[in-house]
Parts: sequence; C-alpha cells; structure tokens
Amino acid sequence: MINLKKEISNLISEKLNINKSKIYENVSIIKEKDKGDYTFPCFTLSKELKKTPNIIADELKQNIKNSDFIEKIESINGYLNFFINKEFLTREVFKEFDEKKENYGKSDIGNKKTILIEYSSPNIAKPFHIGHLRTTVIGRALYNIYKFLGYNTISINHLGDYGTQFGKLIEAYKLWKDEYNIEENPIEELTKMYIRINKLCEEDENVLNRCRNNFKLLEEKDDYCVSLWKKISDVSMDEFNKIYDLLNIKFDSIRGESAYVDDMHEVIEILEKNKKITLSDGAKIVDLTLDGINTPCIIQKSNGSSIYATRDLEAILYRARTYDYDRCLYVTGSEQNLHFKQIFAVAKYLDLNEKYVKGLQHISYGMYRLKEGKMSTRKGNFIKVEDILNESIEKAKSKILEKNPNLEDIEEVSKKVGIGAVIFSDLYNSRIKDEIFDIDEMLEFQGETSPYIQYMYVRINSIIKKSDENVLLKDINYSKLSDEQSYSIVKLLYNFTDTVIQAKEKNEPYILSRYLIDLSKSYSVFYNQNKVLSDDIEERKARLYLINIVGCVLKKGCELLGIQMPNKM
Repeated sequence: MINLKKEISNLISEKLNINKSKIYENVSIIKEKDKGDYTFPCFTLSKELKKTPNIIADELKQNIKNSDFIEKIESINGYLNFFINKEFLTREVFKEFDEKKENYGKSDIGNKKTILIEYSSPNIAKPFHIGHLRTTVIGRALYNIYKFLGYNTISINHLGDYGTQFGKLIEAYKLWKDEYNIEENPIEELTKMYIRINKLCEEDENVLNRCRNNFKLLEEKDDYCVSLWKKISDVSMDEFNKIYDLLNIKFDSIRGESAYVDDMHEVIEILEKNKKITLSDGAKIVDLTLDGINTPCIIQKSNGSSIYATRDLEAILYRARTYDYDRCLYVTGSEQNLHFKQIFAVAKYLDLNEKYVKGLQHISYGMYRLKEGKMSTRKGNFIKVEDILNESIEKAKSKILEKNPNLEDIEEVSKKVGIGAVIFSDLYNSRIKDEIFDIDEMLEFQGETSPYIQYMYVRINSIIKKSDENVLLKDINYSKLSDEQSYSIVKLLYNFTDTVIQAKEKNEPYILSRYLIDLSKSYSVFYNQNKVLSDDIEERKARLYLINIVGCVLKKGCELLGIQMPNKM
C-alpha cells in the first residue's frame, strides 16, 4: 500500500533539494476536519532557506502539481496542507485488504530481529493480586504487537521464586504449620502466614535473623528448606495458571530466579576480574558513581547470600547466549526504576557484546491503586486478580442479560466481555499513569470501553450476516464512498499499521486502544447517517465491504491487546 507520508515528503524534497528524511519526520496527519489530511510545517526550513514560512508554503503550493493521490494543496499560515484524493485512498485500502484479509495491517519491519519481553513475573507463595495485572496485561499486549510487526518475539515469565521472603515463610511454617491448612487452601494460608511473620519480624530482630539464616540454608541446599520451597512453588504455579487460563496467556519461557542461583558465581568472578567489586561492611558491591548512580549495586550480602540483582545479571548472561537478542524489555513497575538503572549499568562490566547491553530497556508503569490507597501484600491490603476477573464476568453477564435475556452461549460471551473490560481499562491510558481500579466504570457499554468496541463489532457482524452477500473487490464502485463519514473510516483503516508501529516505538499499547475507540466511534457515526443495506445495489456493496474491513480491524486490534471478540451480545 502506498506510503502517503513518504510520497508527500518526496514531492517536497524534490522541489527544495533537501534531504527526504528531514522532510519526512515533520510531515504529520491532520486531525481537524476540513483542513486536509497531511501537513508540513514550513517553519522547520525557514532558517535553512532564509525565507519566511508563509513564502516557503506559498512557493511549494505553486510548484507542486496535484498527482493521482493528491486532490489539492493549500498554504495556510506557513503550513502546507495536502488533501488526499478520497477515491484513490479508498481503492488503496480495499486492494490491500483484498490481498491480506485477516493479515491486514501486518508488517515485516521486525524481520530477523529478536525481542525478549519479560512480564508478569509474580512472586511465589503470594496471591496473584491486582498489582500484578498491569505487568501481565501490558507485557502481553507488547508481545502481540511486536509479533504482528514481524519480530521474533519471546515472552518470558521470570518468577520470583527465590529470596529472603522464603526464609520468612520457612520460619513461619516451623512456628505455625499446625495452625494453617496449607493443603486445602495453600495461597491464602501462606499469605496469612507471610503477613503474620512480617509483623513478628518488625517486633523481634531475632526472628528476622532466623529468617535470613533460613534463606542461607536454602541456598546451601538444606534438604528441609529445599523440599518446603519446592512444595510452595508447585502450589503457587497451580494458582497462577488459573489466572493465565482466564486471561488466555501462555509464555514461551517460564524460568524463575532460582534457575540462575548455581551460576551466580560467574557474575561475581567477571566483576572481580574487571576490578569492579568492592567491599562494604562485608558485602560485595559495585560502585556506580561514575555511571551517575549514587546508590551502589549490592552483588552479595555480608552473610554470603545472593540478592535478586545478581540473579538478574546472570539472567542477562543466559539470555544473551541463548537468544542472541536485539532488545530485552522488562515490564515492571516504576518503583523498580533504580534497580534496573543499576543492573543495566553493571551489565556493561560483564564482558557482553555491546548490542546486548544497549538492548536492555525497562518498560515501567504506574501503579494500580484502590480508592483507599496503595496495596500491600505485607499488610494484607490487596485484591486478588481471580476475584476481580470473576466479578467482572458476573457483572458483564448481568448487563448482557438485561439487553438480551435469550442470548445463547451467555457464559462464553460474558467471559469475553468481562475479562476484555478489565484488560482494556488497564491499556486505555499511558502505562506511566497510576490507575484507580473501578470495575463498574470499565464495564460501561457506552463510552471509551472494551464493551463498546465489542458491541460495534457485533453490530457489524449482524449486518453482514443479515445481508447474506459475498461482496468482491471487483464489485466496488468507489464513488459510492465519497461522503465524509465513509472517508473518515477509510483514513483510520489506512493508518492501522502506522498506529501499531507507533505503539511499538513508544511501547505504549494505549495508542492502539485509543485508535480502536476512534474507529468504533467513526463507524457509529457512519452507521447512524448511512443505510448500509441500501436499495442502491452499488452503494450496498461498497458499504458492506467497508464495514467488513472495520470489523476485521476491530477484531485484530483487540486481539493484539489480548481481548477476544464475541459474535453476539
């Protein structure tokens, strides 16, 4: 399909004899109606050409001739605005869809590049609470987006299955194992024990020291500690898999921190060889002052125990050797910013190829908060994701039955709508922004929600099924789609691939989410002002083909976000 931005850049560049890439980066889409489709701000060249923006724009308007894809050009206050030929663009979009069908919008820009995306990564022995939802949902969306753009994409679930919390749980088990029914309700009981032992540690430093010693015993392969750790890990994964099944998520690699424990000596040896290790109160650290980081990175505790930074560094060595990655993305909360700055800085001293170090990137996000404030497992102030998803499904079911009491497959439809609403709500704003969790708001069928998009999709399906027609590209009279409502949709469809690319470049799924809302709204306006099943046969065929593309793009876009579409609602 023609790259309009590129073609416009070429036209401007040819007339001014200026580098095309400089022009290209300044050409942008016009969002306001009646002002054109693309614009170029001539003030970006004013200094170089020694002319005012208005003169540059006027001269370009005179010198650039309208082509088959340009309807007209206007010079407005130093901006050069291009109006695209409606029939030309509609033809381009329809032709592309006819060739690609369900792969419409797909790209191969990531060909021969490998992207690792680490996300979800819950902590063993703790409930999969709503705080874990953001990393899981954002990470999965980015995984789908990169894959759609042709990257060799690998999803990694880096489980928090090691660390001092296990020393605490082991101590809690020793103290109170007869008071809790771990066999029947493992995660909830372990959580109660964890909250209780943390409180006791705050009150009694001797208990805290015993917990630390338990973790050291675990690292030394003590039989009792290892067997208890394995038991806790197994029951935790069973619970996590329930959530992943609900969210329809699978990982290419599930590998916990424990997988790197036996090889961590390698990290220490390399850093010592490169004279980067210093001692601080018995602990081994790397001073990062020269890297602009005032807090040193602890590599080994004073009692000889490892720390998760060291395990992350060994994981980098493993991933570089195993996957030969171009980029490795870590989708975790913004409270981990310092941690990742530290390990990325230390990674420079691990004798790695420079591309592996440069490819490390922390994709941070804001936190989910309750209306009452921040959540904390230690304090017992959290919401389990399984409870939220099930509540959303039940509320979706209730709303759907109000509108359609005889709907078949109500359980399956409710599941898609309820879970989709939770996912979309998370992905509708920039990931950096903190979110207040409000389940009622995210389930609204009107407004900027997933149920609204799903409802538009269902309406399109209903019209196409009612028409019972197989419309072919050769049947289309493009002049029947020259109205503003149709063209508004065509422009959005044309920009689908670019939207996905923008979401990839900024690692921001919300760019795609907002696009899907815009497309749904545009379709709604079109539907309300145009009779799709028109008595005019040519008009009918053209409109059916158009809304068929809309339905396919809505479905594909939602799939990239991790949302499934119902056929009825």
